[in-house]
Amino acid sequence: MRDALTNPFQPGSDTVPEIWAGRTAQLSDWRDVLRPRLVAGLFERGRTLVGEAGLGKSALVRRIAHEAELAGDWTTAQIRVALGTDALKRIASEVLKLADRAGLPAAREGRIAELLRRVQSVAVSGFSLALSEEGGQESYTALTDLLVEVGRAAICQDQIVLIHLDEIQNIDDERMLSQILIALGDAITHEEPVTVPGGGQITRSLPIAVYLTGLPEFADQAGTRKGATFARRFKTTTLAAIDDDDLRSALRPFVVAGWETSTGTNGAGRVRMDPDAAETIIDLCRGEPFLFQLAGERAWYAGTGDVISREDVIKGWQEAVPEATAHVERVLERLPQREREFALAMAELPTQERTLTRIAASLGHSKATDAGPAAQRLDRVRGIITRGKPYTFRHRAVEAFLTSDWPAAG
Repeated sequence: MRDALTNPFQPGSDTVPEIWAGRTAQLSDWRDVLRPRLVAGLFERGRTLVGEAGLGKSALVRRIAHEAELAGDWTTAQIRVALGTDALKRIASEVLKLADRAGLPAAREGRIAELLRRVQSVAVSGFSLALSEEGGQESYTALTDLLVEVGRAAICQDQIVLIHLDEIQNIDDERMLSQILIALGDAITHEEPVTVPGGGQITRSLPIAVYLTGLPEFADQAGTRKGATFARRFKTTTLAAIDDDDLRSALRPFVVAGWETSTGTNGAGRVRMDPDAAETIIDLCRGEPFLFQLAGERAWYAGTGDVISREDVIKGWQEAVPEATAHVERVLERLPQREREFALAMAELPTQERTLTRIAASLGHSKATDAGPAAQRLDRVRGIITRGKPYTFRHRAVEAFLTSDWPAAG
C-alpha cells in the first residue's frame, strides 16, 4: 500500500505534487485577475515570481500552466534557461510551436511565411544573429512580430497564450536579456484594433500571459537595468515560506479520510496520517515546500501500514537530515558576504534584541546605517528577513538552522 508507485509526495524542482499546499494568492491571481482580464482584452502585466531555491516557483507556474491547458489555452513548455545557453533560441523554438498550434504555417499571406522564416533563423542562430551585421535587430523584432501574430490568432479563436521562462537569472548577457524582455514586453503591451458588434472599432490587448521565474537577484538586476519600464510591464512577487495553516489544510485529507491508493490485485485502499504525524511534518519543514514534500516522502517510506505515525515521520526525517541541511546551507552560501554576516549576527542575538542598531554593533559598525544596505537586500530582494521592531526571520528554515539544532528531530 505504501510504496514508490503510490507515494503522493514529490520533492524536487519543477514537479507539481499531488499534495499541494498554499500559494492561493498566486493561483487566485491567475484565475480571478490575469486570465479574466486577458479574456476581456484588457492589458495586464506579466508576472515575475522570484525566491530562494525550494520555495516552489517553478512548480507553481507549472500548476497554473496545467490549469490553463485544461481550459484549452495555448501554453509553452517550461522554457528553462541553463547557465551559458542561448535563451533567445529556446524562446524562438517555443514560439514557433505556438504558431503551429495557432495554424499560422497554413496561412496564405506571404508576410506570415516570411515572418516564420525569420523566427526559424532565430531558432537556429539565436543571439548570434542579433549581433551579426546581417541580422541586426531582426532576431528579437521578428520574435515580437510572431508573438503578435500568435496573439491575433488567439483572439480569433478565443484562446489565451501562456509563456513560462524559468531560471531567468541565468541569462547573464545584458544585451540578450534586454532583447528578450523587450520582445515579451512589447507583445503583452501591443494593442490590436478589433471590430465590435454594430461595426465600430476598439483596441484591445493581446491575450498573452508571461511568467518569469527565478532566484531573487533577477528582479533586482532587471529593475536596475530596466527601471520603470520593467516595472510597468512585469509585476514582481517575492515568494516566502508557506503558512503552517496552509500546510495543515494540505494534510487534512490524510488525517480525516485517508489518501486513496491503488493496491494492485487487492483494489483500492487508504493511507491515513495521525494528527501528531501531520503536526510533526509541519514543524520539521518550516514552511519550505521542498522540505514539506521531502518530509512527507520519507515518512511514507518509513513504514508499510495504512497509518503514518509520528514515529514514521521521525524515522524518515532522520534519513532526510543531510538533504535538509544541504538545502539551507546552499541558501546561505549564495548570499554575498555582508548579507550572510548580517544574517549570522542577527541569529546570535535574542529575539527581542534584533534591532538594526544591535546587529550593526555586533558586526563592528560604528553606525547602524552601515548595516542598512545588507538589511534592505535581505528583506526587499531575498525575502529572508523582515525589517521591523524587532527584525525577524521570514525564511524560517534559515532561522531554525542558525538558532537551534534543527534539522535534527527528537
